[in-house]
Amino acid sequence: MLDINLIRENPEKVKESLKKKLWETDFTELLEWDKQRKSLLQSVEGNKAEMNRLSASVPQAKKNGEDVSKIFAKVKEIAKNNAENEAKLKELETKIHDFLIVLPNIPDDDLVGGGKENNKVIHVYGKKPEFSFPLKDHVYLAESLGLVDYERGGKIAGRGSWIYTNLGARLEWAILNFFISEHLKDGYEFILPPHLLNEESGFVAGQFPKFKEDVFWLEGTDPKRFLLPTAETALVNLYRNEILDEDQLPRKFFAYTPCYRREAGSYRTEERGMIRGYQFDKVEMVQYTKPEDSDKAFEELVGKAVSLVNKLGLHFQVSKLAAGDISHSMARTYDIEVYLPSIGIYKEVSSASNARDYQARRGMMRYKDKATGKTRFMHTLNASGLATSRIFPAILEQYQQEDGSVLVPEVLQPFMGGIKVLKPVK
Repeated sequence: MLDINLIRENPEKVKESLKKKLWETDFTELLEWDKQRKSLLQSVEGNKAEMNRLSASVPQAKKNGEDVSKIFAKVKEIAKNNAENEAKLKELETKIHDFLIVLPNIPDDDLVGGGKENNKVIHVYGKKPEFSFPLKDHVYLAESLGLVDYERGGKIAGRGSWIYTNLGARLEWAILNFFISEHLKDGYEFILPPHLLNEESGFVAGQFPKFKEDVFWLEGTDPKRFLLPTAETALVNLYRNEILDEDQLPRKFFAYTPCYRREAGSYRTEERGMIRGYQFDKVEMVQYTKPEDSDKAFEELVGKAVSLVNKLGLHFQVSKLAAGDISHSMARTYDIEVYLPSIGIYKEVSSASNARDYQARRGMMRYKDKATGKTRFMHTLNASGLATSRIFPAILEQYQQEDGSVLVPEVLQPFMGGIKVLKPVK
């Protein structure tokens, strides 16, 4: 949620910043409500002070033999007026809150405006693979190697679902275990969060109210619950409504979960197989930092995601997203995009993002500054580390051999019981 002080101080600047995110807004009504709120608050507080003063005068008035009924009548009159003002104040505060919660985060100043057409590739890693034989796509390879059963996956769960089978299940688990081992080496704390989250968790993450219909809701639960679309939604709520000591920061977590998304993609070539589905596996990283440390934390998260793909020996690129292509709650995002030779395009396997204090304000997540003793909002950051549903296809396609086999990346072999080659089974 945005700090209303930013809007009070320079509404035009905030308005222009949000335009870069393709978000049009007018703060005229909000600022008028804010002005009325301030006036009412002063009146309410002044009336309370006067009621306290009058009430405190009663004992002395009685001692002096004065009639205190007039004092009680005056207090009653002020209290009635105050009740009306407090009701108006609550109504205004609700309007202000409802206006602010739908606004996206302000993009960082260095981001260009517009949508994905303005994204910029800033790094390319590895050599684009070349093949002296006809390429096979990941769907064909997964089926011919006996790694994935798309037909039975669709039968038991519907389109956009699949089943990892035999060595496919082992390869998926090997990829996840490799990611986990790397994060543990780097000192991140391993979390296995619940997959059913309450509505407030989606609000704090910034997914609600705008994207409330994009998740799977469970009917008949009280309170309402939804299936987590990413572990970030759980991890960024760990310190909701808490105040940490400065010495406790930074906090670095990672979690493995399946992710559940309502949109499973289409039948387009670039979304076939497991490129986009209703459920996929992902390891997610989250950091809580002090504001002055969040830029460094962002670079660390990008570096960790890059390192994982590099160690897998894959060709990929890193793109700096334009303001209009980053998610609602983020101020900055870099995408790590792996190359799929069969369709000649790059697909995102990690988004590293900095939310600044946007999520922390929604969740009242603060820390106590040692120097001043004041509380400050933390910064929250996240990055996939990594999603497997595109890493798996990229491994199959980039490591494919002329005889239809696929080499297992060296870093995954220990997690595959030493298996170095996946061979066709049909």
